[in-house]
Amino acid sequence: MSAAPAPSPVGLDTRPAIGLGQLEAVASLLTRVDRKYVVAGADVAALADALPAGAAVLEIAGIRSFAYRSTYFDTAARDSYLGAVRGRRDRFKVRTRAYLDTGTCKLEVKTRDHRGATVKERIGHDPADEGRVTAAGAAFVDAVIGRCGLGDRLAPVLVTSYRRSTVVAGDGTWRLTVDDGLRCDDGRGAARLPGHVIIETKSAGPATAVDRWLWRHGYRPLGVSKFGTGLGALRRDLPSNRWHRVIRTYFAVRSAPPATALSVPRAGELEAALSPRSGRPGS
Repeated sequence: MSAAPAPSPVGLDTRPAIGLGQLEAVASLLTRVDRKYVVAGADVAALADALPAGAAVLEIAGIRSFAYRSTYFDTAARDSYLGAVRGRRDRFKVRTRAYLDTGTCKLEVKTRDHRGATVKERIGHDPADEGRVTAAGAAFVDAVIGRCGLGDRLAPVLVTSYRRSTVVAGDGTWRLTVDDGLRCDDGRGAARLPGHVIIETKSAGPATAVDRWLWRHGYRPLGVSKFGTGLGALRRDLPSNRWHRVIRTYFAVRSAPPATALSVPRAGELEAALSPRSGRPGS
């Protein structure tokens, strides 16, 4: 008998449901403005109660809280990380994202457009190659970022895992994600976010009703990135001034034994962890 699906954060189980096809039709938002908040888990129920009428929660096969695992890649010179910590306009992020409940995987590249908005492009990726950038993946990375040979120089540097619930506005103008149980692992140690969730609002630009609710309750957007803050918390030899307050205030770090290597997902590992299901959760 398979284990019961994990419940979504308190309050979201009572909201109306939306299927993946409907969500992607009304709110794909691959070009968007993101605002991220670190929110006490105890406040999620009140936020759920305040969601506008028509807001619905992504549900697939009766599941509303989906297990994600992301492997982030960087060059030996840490081009991706240093671009992020220094706020460079040409910064980029490359990761594979495994949807553990459904057995699918994507290779994703994030960049910024001329307005500073996030642009995400992605392609299908073999789950067996979750922990590496393939030749086809490297060609995709080069084409998106515009740097010949960059994809071949990427190696895994951080693995993150968490559970995500997604809420979409009734009119499709915004999307909200709630990430719970975050763990970041670089082989040297693990960083967690005890007692808190990461809430991210995604819209074409204007502040959403969720943003305004969070502002009224004392929360402000933070420069929090799972890749940046996770690696910055774990790697004291890297500059992390951009996220210093977030790391110091919210993250708990535990060191690994000196000989421990980064546990990169291997071929077949994703499939072995799955119960057969169809579909995939949204981003």
